[in-house]
Amino acid sequence: QVQLVESGGGLVQPGGSLRLSCAASTFTLDYYVIGWFRQAPGKEREGIACIGSSNDSTYYPQSVKGRFTISRDIAKNMVYLQMNSLKPEDTAVYYCVTDLFSCSKPAYWGQGTQVTVSS
Repeated sequence: QVQLVESGGGLVQPGGSLRLSCAASTFTLDYYVIGWFRQAPGKEREGIACIGSSNDSTYYPQSVKGRFTISRDIAKNMVYLQMNSLKPEDTAVYYCVTDLFSCSKPAYWGQGTQVTVSS
């Protein structure tokens, strides 16, 4: 069974940075697309980053483009989300996700990690 475990969330001031990590187990990253979603209180889940399985192509919505970067270390079976220039509206629970085909409706989700951006 696919397992994803996020870490690295916490409280950060506006303008600060955080790096989220996602440890993948029972499968190898190089055959899956993998990404990050987030859900803020009272809002729908939003896909914020995705990296392809074969060519490392990436996708970001406009809300985070230029501030967030997804990367993966296949040897360690780890995925990362570097978040810079954080804003209060980035406050949410962040989920690591994966699927064999697409990030749009991922089949597998981690348990989530809370990110709070506040002064």
